[in-house]
Amino acid sequence: MTAGRLDVVGLGAGAREWMTLETPAILERATDLVGYGGYLDRIPPRQGQARHASGNRGEIERARMALDLAAAGREVAVVSGGDPGIFAMAAAVFEAVETGDPCWRKVQITVHPGVSAMLAVAARLGAPLGHDFCVISLSDNLKPWAAIERRVRAAAEADFVLVFYNPASQARPRRIHEAFALLRAVKPAATIVAFARAVGRADERVALTTLDVADPSVADMSTLVLVGSSETRSVERGDGGRWIYTPRSYGTGR
Repeated sequence: MTAGRLDVVGLGAGAREWMTLETPAILERATDLVGYGGYLDRIPPRQGQARHASGNRGEIERARMALDLAAAGREVAVVSGGDPGIFAMAAAVFEAVETGDPCWRKVQITVHPGVSAMLAVAARLGAPLGHDFCVISLSDNLKPWAAIERRVRAAAEADFVLVFYNPASQARPRRIHEAFALLRAVKPAATIVAFARAVGRADERVALTTLDVADPSVADMSTLVLVGSSETRSVERGDGGRWIYTPRSYGTGR
């Protein structure tokens, strides 16, 4: 039997306009869609196309099912939100290939980029990622909290702009508070902080504040948290709002 193909795609960060131009054609030609149910709900149904929805965990099992389908000759699209290579399904697919059925290595696997949440949020804010930045997931489901603490502290001491994915959930509401306690021990009180929730969706909410008064409890799993470097600054807009940006140069004292 001839192996099929597996495309790993991202739907962008919320707004349909942020889906890449190639993605609709990939989704249209697929015989099977595999992904978290909330993401599959964003895709219009097509007659004759099979959908394999699952919960928001079990990524490796989801990847194995997709690889089995592709190895049987199906054209499979594995769906993620944002970009599939950032805390998403692309890594799960290759992890499954490495440890799984040797026949999966014959499947044609292609990863297609998408507009990530951090890029959408950065564009909404202005240009906060204009210089070096560090992206950290605060979820300790797949790594120990001690490792996260070490990385947050090191990144803060190195004066990166910080982007936090998965800042809080019902199961771990306090981790974001612990991360902010670490930041406040290292970074200046006036450091710019942004809480960006559901960017690109109808319930989008973006709030700018500073590290000394920021309330981490406003963050949930739909929120991306951005913490500026010592160089990140804000510029008042004509409508009274503010842009934030990080200059491309560093240490100029402007």
